[in-house]
This record gives sequence, structure tokens and C-alpha cells, in this order.
Amino acid sequence: MNKVKKTDGEWHALLEPIQFEVARRAGTELPFTGKFWNHHEHGVYTCVCCNTPLFESDAKFDSGCGWPSYFKAINSDNVIEHVDKTHGMIRTEIVCAVCDAHLGHVFPDGPPPTGLRYCINSASLRFDPT
Repeated sequence: MNKVKKTDGEWHALLEPIQFEVARRAGTELPFTGKFWNHHEHGVYTCVCCNTPLFESDAKFDSGCGWPSYFKAINSDNVIEHVDKTHGMIRTEIVCAVCDAHLGHVFPDGPPPTGLRYCINSASLRFDPT
């Protein structure tokens, strides 16, 4: 997998301010404000920075948390997990394997068949309808 690397200036030129803050600075959008938290079209959610396919709409579910939630990634090789000890918690951060964009976190409280809840910021995603 070829890594995508850009300077902060290059990312600034390509991304909206909220996208840069979330994807490149590990920020978090407010719950119930992102454009995909209540989105129900069929298609594929990709990385906002490099367009790597991340989640299919068939894996999306309403977790009630205010962020788009998925029970599995399209390909586990497309996301990387890191331990996140910020904000007085221990969580599992999810980043894009191609460009290292911060996507969100994964929790072990999702539905079958995986029991996982990938809690992802809308600002880290693009949507390709099918």
C-alpha cells in the first residue's frame, strides 16, 4: 500500500477547515452535527483525504451516539488502530492506513456479527453513492 504524504499546507489547500481539524489534527466534530450521522443512502464511505474505501452503507447502523457508526470496515487493512489515552480515557483510535487521517474510534459495544462500533467523524469521510 503506497502511503500518501502531504505537508500541512497541502492538506489545508485540499480540505475544509473542519475536515483539516478532524482528519489531520485528531479533532472531533460535535455529535449530531456531521453530514453523515443520519445519512441513509447506499454506497461507500471513503477517506476525505485520500479516498480510500473505508465503510459500506450496509455496515452502517444507528448507535444513537450522534456520529456515523459501522460494525465493520470494508477491509481491515484500510484502517489502523492506535491506543488513544487522551481526555482521561483509554480508547482505540482509528486512522486511515493510506494517509494517517484520524477517522474516529472503535468500541466493543456494537451489534452482531462483529460486536464492534466504529464511531467515525463525518468530517473524515466522503460518500460515493452506488
